[in-house]
Amino acid sequence: MPKEIVRVPGISDALEKANVPLSSAVKANGFVFCSGMPPMNPATGEIVRGDIETQTRAVLDCLKVVLEASGSSLDQVVKVIVFIANAAYFPTVNAIYKEYFPKDPPARTFATVGSWPWEFDIEIECVALAE
Repeated sequence: MPKEIVRVPGISDALEKANVPLSSAVKANGFVFCSGMPPMNPATGEIVRGDIETQTRAVLDCLKVVLEASGSSLDQVVKVIVFIANAAYFPTVNAIYKEYFPKDPPARTFATVGSWPWEFDIEIECVALAE
């Protein structure tokens, strides 16, 4: 099965406009591989500003849109990697994360990073089963 690039209206448009060379998601071999998503408004592609709660919800909502456009869902996620600018955000991110993955959460890595080229504090990538 060849890989399939998933185009997500709004998100893919914003990435192309910003000249970022990546696909929002790629389907291959029964999986959906979602690129790291910043806190982005999925309709406009604009970065969502605000506190870590606002940013975390925006990222997870964005991933939900990408997964659904790929024929999957948050329930099918098997692996998540959270990149965060400040490890002190861990408890806050966890509380919100539990709302999106309330039962049988996926495997996860939580890593701190130095900075991004845009102003935000969190980025999340994931791998899910293609439904």
